[in-house]
Amino acid sequence: MSGGCADFDDLRRQAIALRREGLSLRQIRDRLRIGNNDILNRLVKGEPPPDWTRRPHARDDLRAKARALRSQGMTYDQIQVELGCSKSSISLWVRDLPKPVPRTPSEQARLAARKRWEHEGPRREAARQATKDTARREIGTLTERELFLVGVGLYWAEGTKDKPHARRERVIFVNSDPGMIRLFLAWLDMVGVDRGHLRFHVMIHESADVHGAERYWADVVEADVSAFGKTTLKRHNPKTVRKNVDTRYRGCLVIQVRQSAELYRRIEGWWYGIVGAASATEPSNRT
Repeated sequence: MSGGCADFDDLRRQAIALRREGLSLRQIRDRLRIGNNDILNRLVKGEPPPDWTRRPHARDDLRAKARALRSQGMTYDQIQVELGCSKSSISLWVRDLPKPVPRTPSEQARLAARKRWEHEGPRREAARQATKDTARREIGTLTERELFLVGVGLYWAEGTKDKPHARRERVIFVNSDPGMIRLFLAWLDMVGVDRGHLRFHVMIHESADVHGAERYWADVVEADVSAFGKTTLKRHNPKTVRKNVDTRYRGCLVIQVRQSAELYRRIEGWWYGIVGAASATEPSNRT
């Protein structure tokens, strides 16, 4: 020891104090200038090492997982398949836990199906996404005529239409899909509708994040929220079980074109022109 005159008990008190402050053996050795590891170990004997100096063991992790699986009701065989360790180790780790209640054949079948899906689900999802990505690339660039035809069909499927019993010769488009909204706006631009003739407002359930939805749709159409009309709130019906209740729900956006009776009539004419042209191309009508 340094100087050869340090009292062992005094050094031990210092070493224990440093150990309790969280120092490692090496730090204590350097701080007290102790060159003998045997003496160092005697000085801190009985004092546990600080947590940060403990090295995690892979077996500890396996043990924790095995206990968690056993608590979920898994058998030794199932835990072995899941973790790839021996039954003897599993027994040592979980034998103090209660045995799982035996499952009925139908429960076993459901469990097996769920386990299969856990492995199969991601693969199927990747295949679905690959199909969608391939299909998207197949579209390429739209010509103006293609965009025109798509826009007419889009409006006739989703827009407000005139009825003999209720004259509604106005262009009003309502949708919850931002992609549909952007496509319809691009179509309006193409057919020469000035953005200044458009009016926007949101339709949404009163229990949703109304202000958040207004900001969201304003970003989609690249307009200021202050330019939006009054939001239409759908009153809550306790008898209805709604599915669209997560944070992604933002209601619908309503796009209204002012002074659009003439445009509406043209849309209706374009649509029936498309229907007639499609009928003329049917195999039975070809010569």
